[in-house]
Amino acid sequence: MNVIFVAPYFLPATVRFIDAVASLPGVRTGLISQDPSGLLPVSVRAKLTAHQRIQQGLDPRQIRAAAVALIRELGPVTRLFGSLEDLQVALAQVRESLSIPGLSVEAANYFRDKSEMKRVLRKNQLPCAQHCLARSLEEGLAFSHQVGFPIVLKPRAGAGARNTFKVTDTEQLKQIMRAYPPSAYEPTMLEEFVRGEEHSFDAISIRGQMVWHSITRYYPTPLEVLENPWIQWCVLLPSDIDHARFDKIRDVGRRSLQALGMGTGMSHMEWFRRADGDVAVSEVAARPPGAQITTLHSVAHDIDLFKAWAQLMVRETFDIPLQKYSAGVAFLRGMGTGRVKEVLGIEQIQKEIGSLVIEAKLPQIGQSAGSGYEGQGYVIVRHPDTEVVKQALKKLISQIRIVIS
Repeated sequence: MNVIFVAPYFLPATVRFIDAVASLPGVRTGLISQDPSGLLPVSVRAKLTAHQRIQQGLDPRQIRAAAVALIRELGPVTRLFGSLEDLQVALAQVRESLSIPGLSVEAANYFRDKSEMKRVLRKNQLPCAQHCLARSLEEGLAFSHQVGFPIVLKPRAGAGARNTFKVTDTEQLKQIMRAYPPSAYEPTMLEEFVRGEEHSFDAISIRGQMVWHSITRYYPTPLEVLENPWIQWCVLLPSDIDHARFDKIRDVGRRSLQALGMGTGMSHMEWFRRADGDVAVSEVAARPPGAQITTLHSVAHDIDLFKAWAQLMVRETFDIPLQKYSAGVAFLRGMGTGRVKEVLGIEQIQKEIGSLVIEAKLPQIGQSAGSGYEGQGYVIVRHPDTEVVKQALKKLISQIRIVIS
């Protein structure tokens, strides 16, 4: 089989996906990227059959031209895909133009455009936050009066809570909408601020049928993390997701994916459990999860989900794994800008929970603080008992301190 993987930038998780695809037996892999292939590890680069570099990694016209060049070199291509959310519409457009099977353009737009997504969900009687596309300040103010403050302002095609704001009063809403005036062509998306627990619902689908799922919990919510750069935060994957308390989201998750047109692939849904127990879908992406959640699923099920995803996307098969553990990740973040000066508490944490640690990327003295929500490092732990993992995560975020100056 000849397949094309599109990866504009060689982020650490992306490189793992490239390696997984290129390692599949009986598969010849062509890579399209904006980054030069020389940035890839030699071991990964050696597994590629061909490579095309483009100037704009998200441009469907450039992706298509590179795909045509790879087809001339490799022969007929049966799959063209990538793991980055920003790519999904462009990939669907290229597949359609080249008659390569995969997620349709219509479905890709539903997953990418959060307003369209919620329209489809509501049309199918699926619970989600109230929202509006405000084309003027007046429409934004009307929505805020309808649902009350706080409200959430976000891009229609965002990812990872980037450029998302919690707006607490009329004056703040006016300031933001005047600074970034909406229009009929570029409306501002406003959404009800849902109070409650925030989770993810990650699923594997094959030809439109959900065949596997897993659930995580965020502590605290991603929006709180973005609003408070000093917060060290966690994602917990419990070992008991077959519990009846998750029955409602299992049903909503399955029906949401069907309504949005999910074909074969992995999806990442963010959802809330309200105080009264009801659930509400926040948004859904047609790609593997970030924030180390793909790794959490791997260590909890004793599989390599990066390799399993590659097999799924290329051959449309997935071996259902048995969950053996609870797992969690703690993201280590310091306050301020500049560089890491000290990392405190590591030795004590090693004594207390070192046996639970599966993977760690600890902050290094002198490294840049950066601006990402994943902070300066992370620690992944696992244990059969969810409560043990939960307590370990609490120790990590309360006892480790990153000093930045």
